Amino acid sequence: MVRTRFAPSPTGYMHIGNLRTALYAYLTAKRDGGKFILRIEDTDSKRTVEDSVEVIYSSLKLAGIEYDEGPVVGGVYGPYIQSERREIYAKYINELLGSGKAFRCFCTKEELEKEKEEFSKMFPDKPFRDKCREMTNEEVSRKLSDGISFVVRQRIPEAGSTTFHDMVFGSITVENNTLDEQVLLKADGLPTYNFANVVDDHLMEITHVIRGYEYLSSAPKYNLLYESFGWNIPEYIHLPHILREDGKKLSKREGDASFQDLIDLGYLPSAVINYIAMLGWNPGTEEEFFTLDDLVQKFTPERINKSNAIFTYSKLTWLNNLHIKAMPFEEFHKKASECYSDDLKAKVDTEMVSRLIQERLETFRQIPEKTEFFVKVPPYDKELYTHKKMKSDPDSAKVMLEKMIPYFESIGDWNNETVFGALQELIQSEGCKAGTVLWPARIALSGVSATPGGASEIAHVIGKEETMRRIKEAVEFLK
Repeated sequence: MVRTRFAPSPTGYMHIGNLRTALYAYLTAKRDGGKFILRIEDTDSKRTVEDSVEVIYSSLKLAGIEYDEGPVVGGVYGPYIQSERREIYAKYINELLGSGKAFRCFCTKEELEKEKEEFSKMFPDKPFRDKCREMTNEEVSRKLSDGISFVVRQRIPEAGSTTFHDMVFGSITVENNTLDEQVLLKADGLPTYNFANVVDDHLMEITHVIRGYEYLSSAPKYNLLYESFGWNIPEYIHLPHILREDGKKLSKREGDASFQDLIDLGYLPSAVINYIAMLGWNPGTEEEFFTLDDLVQKFTPERINKSNAIFTYSKLTWLNNLHIKAMPFEEFHKKASECYSDDLKAKVDTEMVSRLIQERLETFRQIPEKTEFFVKVPPYDKELYTHKKMKSDPDSAKVMLEKMIPYFESIGDWNNETVFGALQELIQSEGCKAGTVLWPARIALSGVSATPGGASEIAHVIGKEETMRRIKEAVEFLK
């Protein structure tokens, strides 16, 4: 059975790269009827942010990514929070120390930096090796008795090479003497990510490890750990970076949006998921609109690209519009109503407003600006009445609006159809282009050049009385 995991650190921020990793891991498992596991990697206390585990839970829930095993839901391989697995890691650290595959380092950070600097000057082409790796058992015992603090480092073979296969980047070989002897256990007794993830992935029977490209260079060291224990190595899938349009990596420090930030900007979770699925993967067809269920059926890790992906708001916005249009109307109206002002709700039928804007809306955050004119027309601007293509200018607009008044006053049953019919009668009577009538009508009723719906639809929403008031006010303005 395919078993994948998402193992985030609780930093209080679900960035787009993290969410894509979770999504790809989820899809890889689900397409083959496998299991998706959530594991919280909280052994780095300096990076841990209070209450940030809840951010992880809520983000996955909002995205529709449900995990089969993990915190809260449980599972046979728990606990699923690394800080609760200290005794497990201690057991395997002792095993590595006993086999000579790891060693205790008693050097301070300052001592190591000085030794590295001096070594590099003398042997610029050789990798630095910690002198503690050569300590005898008696020396180690004496330092332990003296209570000297230590970390545990991985012992890297001096000769040979390590080869591993990645599903995206293929077969990679690295000379062992180029690998640093990474810390496996910190002085506080907690493991580093580099050690804990290997132990946990093995014990939780993870078959496919999906993570960012930045971990590709560490894979040989992970493989050496697997080999030290005699464990099977999982399939590796390293994901290319997601870059901004300026070529830089997405970064919280640079102010790039998190998943929650995008939701707050008015994007639908389904659209964000659709978009990030395409950041580094393609289905092999021209399809671009996907629901999460569609992705489960069509995603294949073999189609993940090697090249970095570029995040653009324009493409996300385009997809968001497609997802908005695909929403059942009742669902859309309920969500849109949360963005309507109290004045709008008091003055017009918001269901009609929702029907007008659903097809045209790009993000829900646009709703206030796209609906404000239904409540109050902004200050009129004569320039708006000038439109060459529509054969309209302020003088012709004034004439058409004056002639429009009796047509509107004669309407009994006021609705979109009857208002549109009255406008068509005026157009035919004047023998002019449709835009010569429709453009000034729209400007008079809205005060803006771009609206969801035309003049007759706006008139339907605001009602006959308000329509007549606005038309007459516009005529007076154009005199």
